[in-house]
Amino acid sequence: LYADGETSVTEPAPTRDHTERMLAGFGYNVVREGATSRVTGGGKLTACALEVPADISSAAFFLVGASIAEGSELLLRHVGINPTRTGIIDILKLMGADITLENQRDAGGEPVADIRVRSAKLKGITIPEALVPLAIDEFPVLFVAAANAEGDTILHGAEELRVKESDRIQVMADGLTTLGVDNEVYEDGIRIRGGQYGGGEVYAHGDHRIAMSFAIASLRATAPILIHDCANVATSFPAFAELASAAGLKLTVEQD
Repeated sequence: LYADGETSVTEPAPTRDHTERMLAGFGYNVVREGATSRVTGGGKLTACALEVPADISSAAFFLVGASIAEGSELLLRHVGINPTRTGIIDILKLMGADITLENQRDAGGEPVADIRVRSAKLKGITIPEALVPLAIDEFPVLFVAAANAEGDTILHGAEELRVKESDRIQVMADGLTTLGVDNEVYEDGIRIRGGQYGGGEVYAHGDHRIAMSFAIASLRATAPILIHDCANVATSFPAFAELASAAGLKLTVEQD
C-alpha cells in the first residue's frame, strides 16, 4: 500500500482472502483476477465500522462434537463462511454430517451464516486433495471425526500439517494410538480407521488445536482423557472450556 507502483501476488492454490475483502471494505482498490491480486500504492484508506464474524476454525470443534455426540443438536450463530475457509463443512458433509446453513448474509464484506449441526452417523472417506487448503487448520479435529466414522478415512496432500505449531500428523497419530484408534501415518497425511476407543493420557505439545481436538474426542471415549501441555488454549480460544461445558462436555481444567 505504501510502495510506488503496482504489487501483485499470485497463489498456487486458493487461500484465505480476508485481507483483500477488508481492504475493499476500507475503500482501497484491490484488483482480483483468478489466482492473482493486485494493489497500486498511494491509495487512500477510509475508516468504517467493521463487523467481525465468529471464527469457523473455532466453530469446527463444535461442528465435530455435535456430529459425533448421540442425540445432539447445536446452532452456532453468526459464523464466517468465507469460501476459502469452509473445507471443514465440505469434508464433514462428505462424511455424512447433518449440517445446514441458515440465515446466510453479508457482514463487513464477509459471508456469514448460522450453522445448525445435528448428530449423524459418519462414514470414512478419501478426503479430496482440493479441499485440503480450505481446511488446513481444522484437520486435528477432523481426525477425531474420522476416529468416530465407520471405515477408513484417508488423507493425502497435507504435508503442511507437519510444520504447524506441532507436527500435527504425528502428534494426533500418537494420541489416537494411545486411545486405541487404528491409524497409519504417511509423509503427507494419515489413514484412520474409525471405531470404539478408550481413554488415556495424551500430549498436546503446546498445540492448542491438538488439545481442543482431544477434548472433543472425549465425547465418545469409554474412559477419561487427560490432556497434557495445553495452556495455549487459554490464548487462542479463552472461552473454549466454558462454551464446551455449556454444550455438555464434561471438562475439567487443572492448573499446574
